[in-house]
Amino acid sequence: MHKEKQSLIFEITKEGRIGYSLPELDVPAVELDDLLPEGYKREEPAELPEVSELDIMRHYTALSNRNHGIDSGFYPLGSCTMKYNPKINESVARYPGFAHIHPLQDESTVQGAMELMYDLQTHLEEITGMDCMTLQPAAGAHGEWTALMMIRAFHEANGDHHRTKVIVPDSAHGTNPASATVAGYDTVTVKTNEKGLVDLEDLKSVVGDDTAALMLTNPNTLGLFEEDIVEMAKIVHDVGGKLYYDGANLNAVMAKSRPGDMGFDAVHLNLHKTFTGPHGGGGPGSGPVGVHKDLIPFLPKPVLVKEDDVFKFDYDRPQSIGRVKPFYGNFGINVRAYTYIRSMGPDGLKAATEYAVLNANYMMRKLEPHFELPYKQHCKHEFVISGSRQKKLGVRTLDMAKRLLDFGFHPPTVYFPLNVEEGMMIEPTETESKETLDSFIDAMIQIAKEVEEDPEVVQTAPHTTVVSRLDETRAARKPVLRYTKES
Repeated sequence: MHKEKQSLIFEITKEGRIGYSLPELDVPAVELDDLLPEGYKREEPAELPEVSELDIMRHYTALSNRNHGIDSGFYPLGSCTMKYNPKINESVARYPGFAHIHPLQDESTVQGAMELMYDLQTHLEEITGMDCMTLQPAAGAHGEWTALMMIRAFHEANGDHHRTKVIVPDSAHGTNPASATVAGYDTVTVKTNEKGLVDLEDLKSVVGDDTAALMLTNPNTLGLFEEDIVEMAKIVHDVGGKLYYDGANLNAVMAKSRPGDMGFDAVHLNLHKTFTGPHGGGGPGSGPVGVHKDLIPFLPKPVLVKEDDVFKFDYDRPQSIGRVKPFYGNFGINVRAYTYIRSMGPDGLKAATEYAVLNANYMMRKLEPHFELPYKQHCKHEFVISGSRQKKLGVRTLDMAKRLLDFGFHPPTVYFPLNVEEGMMIEPTETESKETLDSFIDAMIQIAKEVEEDPEVVQTAPHTTVVSRLDETRAARKPVLRYTKES
């Protein structure tokens, strides 16, 4: 209890305690009344705590220790690729020549940064099999929308205004139909067959003259490689549609196979996933989009080009869909991704993919005797198990996810994809050791045994965290965002 009280700085405030003293002004003082409009002025001073520097340090250290991150523990969040972010990335991103430049500087003064971005685009083109890239999009869903807007512009330029539908698998990431809707399309669902793959016959039945594109993740959201992808591409291309690749799962095929070689026309990448930029808590992200040559005219402008060893932003793009983000993307994340690619090299990227797939299959087979495995074939970088067996004993997947917190693990993605009952989606990534994988496997097996022998301990979990189980619906609808003595 004493440890808990240390972090509640509002309850240990004493008048006169000082945690930090601001230096004296080295510019003329300006009265607050001269800066703020009337409606923005406080009627009374903010009720801030007065505590010592030691107290404030302990407060924020305690808060950080409550947070779970990839640097503090295993994070097997399926579909999110929460792998280790090498610290060399952070060092390079903080080089003064990168960290201290401004996006409004003249191009002649930032040639080094522009060269890095151009080189990064070239690497990503090679990795994906695309002809050109843009680094503008800020994240994955933003990249999805950007690609769909280019596909829309392509069809309209060809007079195909009747192409109003985007096909999405029933196992797709939720951002796929959302992005299609925001781009002005209607979505059509294609079914998954008994092997967990796109049903080719159903795909044939839903494509037509109104098809603008098929959005697909490969491997798909179940962690399974779409083995009929070449035939699927032909089905869509034969009716004049485009194939869009959701790059969220590129970690399973990076440096082993390329979306462009599979038949995809556009692809987005999550640099904050596959290429080790830190992410979570709303950002930052980076979702570059690559396209085949017939979509190049529609890329967001400006397009970064190289002319006679000089790097320039090309604004003369009459068919461009326009700018999709201020300046040229999240530069700091791009620097981190570039550092990762250059430090790994092609052999390192290939090894990362191989270990990601090996780790996932190792875990899947170890857990198979204790949970339902809806799809028995080898997986790629992630797999989905079901808690349906435990549900029959009165314990839900959510209960088991909460119980994992007591073992120090972040739970996997739960109840997704939607076509697996009581699903748990697990992605170990390539950066975890066998010892970590075994510890997580042992915890999952112990929880499965607890369900059979002492289900209440699982149903009432977690037991060791700062707060116990929350009313999550109430927390989402009525969040408490500031401290009050009543709360």
